[in-house]
Amino acid sequence: MKVIAFNGSPKEKGNTYHALKMVGDELEKEGIEFEIIHVGNEIVRGCIACNGCAKNRNEECVLPGDKVNTWIQKLKNADGVLLGSPVHFASLGATMKAFLDRAFYVASVNGGMFRHKVGASVVAVRRSGGVPTFDQLNNYLNYSEMLMPTTNYWSVIHGLKPGEVEQDEEGKQILRVLGKNMAWLLKMIDYTKDTIIPPEKENKKYTHFIR
Repeated sequence: MKVIAFNGSPKEKGNTYHALKMVGDELEKEGIEFEIIHVGNEIVRGCIACNGCAKNRNEECVLPGDKVNTWIQKLKNADGVLLGSPVHFASLGATMKAFLDRAFYVASVNGGMFRHKVGASVVAVRRSGGVPTFDQLNNYLNYSEMLMPTTNYWSVIHGLKPGEVEQDEEGKQILRVLGKNMAWLLKMIDYTKDTIIPPEKENKKYTHFIR
């Protein structure tokens, strides 16, 4: 089994990296392969709502020149995903959002590629805005019918300088418990895959409120 983590921080080894690593350490203790992909230092254009991916249905975004399609396939082939972001004005960073908008839209129009994968989110923050950012990340997981492990508080850890999150004892416990629960859920799914049939996928219904 493998979990792919996406680091939305501009800093490769900043506090978001350390937060992801805390969860990853617990996964690796349980024999689950773990990889961190650095997204926040890349140039990623936002979704332009062209619907090219819905027309082509080839598991790719039509926008060229970046690594989004490579990351989509990485996510598709993983058993679980971990989304990590710092806080920018009480929100996730623009580069991370651009990647997630495109990746999860491609997945949704290609049969729900991420459906029933295990997914979780973590946030590194100096002071406030952690919970709104945590909620924003979780929206992608919820929308995709992913299975979300929990922990004993919101998965937000505090620190300013790179590595300062290692001093947040409660935050460290939160992410440690998340890692243990994520590993357990991944193993439960793997153990029952041949004996428990997952619910059949329903076609998405789209409505609006203009009458």
